[in-house]
Amino acid sequence: MLRITVQDEPDQVTLKLEGNLGGIWVAELEDSWRAVNSTLAGRSLRLDLTAVDRVDSAGNYLLALLRRSGAQLIASGTAMSELVLSIARDWPLNKWETSEKRSGK
Repeated sequence: MLRITVQDEPDQVTLKLEGNLGGIWVAELEDSWRAVNSTLAGRSLRLDLTAVDRVDSAGNYLLALLRRSGAQLIASGTAMSELVLSIARDWPLNKWETSEKRSGK
């Protein structure tokens, strides 16, 4: 089960996720993202993963796509922090991130 709470603020919108991001819940997050994305009007989007327990491969892929589209991923704890780092490493936002990754910076 996944709970998605939208926190709408003047300068950003946060999707707070709680539970497991897997199976049918991946589609629910995508639907929520599509609904929120149309209302951003220049504001930033954050995905708060601090209360997420587990992410399956489909959830991982969706998080990577959302990051590539500009969403900021917020995590805490070892597992979720490592997941966010691996997404940043495996899905660089631009050629500079790729260059830094290769040069070890």
